[in-house]
Amino acid sequence: MRPAHLLTVIEKEFISTQSGHHTPVMLWGAPGVGKSQMVAQVAQKQNTPLIDIRLSQMEPSDLRGIPFKVNSSVEWAVPAMLPDAKRHGENGILFLDEITSAPPSVSAAAYQLILDRKLGEYEVPAGWAIIAAGNRQGDRGVTYSMPAPLANRFSHYEVDINLDDWVAWAYANGIDERVIAFLRFRQDLLFEFDASQNPIAFPSPRSWEFAHRALHKFEDHPELFSGALQACVGKAAGIELAAFIASLDQMPDLDAIIKGEEVDAPKEIDLQYAVATALVGRAIRAKDTNEAMKVHGNILNYANRFPQREMGVMMVSDMHRAIGQDIFTVPEFANWADKIADLMLY
Repeated sequence: MRPAHLLTVIEKEFISTQSGHHTPVMLWGAPGVGKSQMVAQVAQKQNTPLIDIRLSQMEPSDLRGIPFKVNSSVEWAVPAMLPDAKRHGENGILFLDEITSAPPSVSAAAYQLILDRKLGEYEVPAGWAIIAAGNRQGDRGVTYSMPAPLANRFSHYEVDINLDDWVAWAYANGIDERVIAFLRFRQDLLFEFDASQNPIAFPSPRSWEFAHRALHKFEDHPELFSGALQACVGKAAGIELAAFIASLDQMPDLDAIIKGEEVDAPKEIDLQYAVATALVGRAIRAKDTNEAMKVHGNILNYANRFPQREMGVMMVSDMHRAIGQDIFTVPEFANWADKIADLMLY
């Protein structure tokens, strides 16, 4: 399932704790596809606490607690990291990450927590949703098979890779527009992982965020720049990204486009992706300013200048995802839509 839909699933499951209809969710996916980040994004949107427990780093006693003697009996001290209504709040998300990487002794301690929302005398507060995530056995990570009784307690979702969803996230989180443009141009490189090769650095939604950081840290150090990108996303992808960025000095004048001047679209397909992505960035920055209507209108006018109309459709679609329904109020939108109506119907 694509990430945009999984965000809705996680949010609905959190809200369902209020009506007693919550079902624990298990997210399956390869390393770096954004499982953890999706859960954090929902918690931030709902303004609710998130407790992230990495089961692969736990000992059984970390969950079960430490025994202590009370008179002639033994009781267990509840670990402080587990949700507590007084300490953490009545509502929240308990995220059990790397659950498939936890050794059986730790998984056994987590079974009761997931199956019955209890662990000895401890009970998970009713308003807390339980979400888990892990890698599949074919992903070359340290994984253990999930026992059937535990698996049957989850609703299971596999995280798909979707470029449009990643691009929407990237714009919202300030990822460098050159990285976005490159991945629009080389869509197959958003995620490239061959478990049989056991790669160290490889392209993934997570590692492209690392490349964004490396770009800003090492752009002024040409002797390090390409190597830093390769360290994040692998040798081949890093070299391609560095070459793509080097070619961007041939881009047309974006300021002139924003002003509504007559500017031809570049003939090179990689530069077209770069221009389209940069203009979406300009549209986002213009939102909620006095110039928004003018800037958005001039960008929409430019959408018709691309040699392939599909490029304009991609750019306007990204604008819509980034700035929302406001795009429909721009007069130039109707003109653009009329010109590509036959393409959209097809």
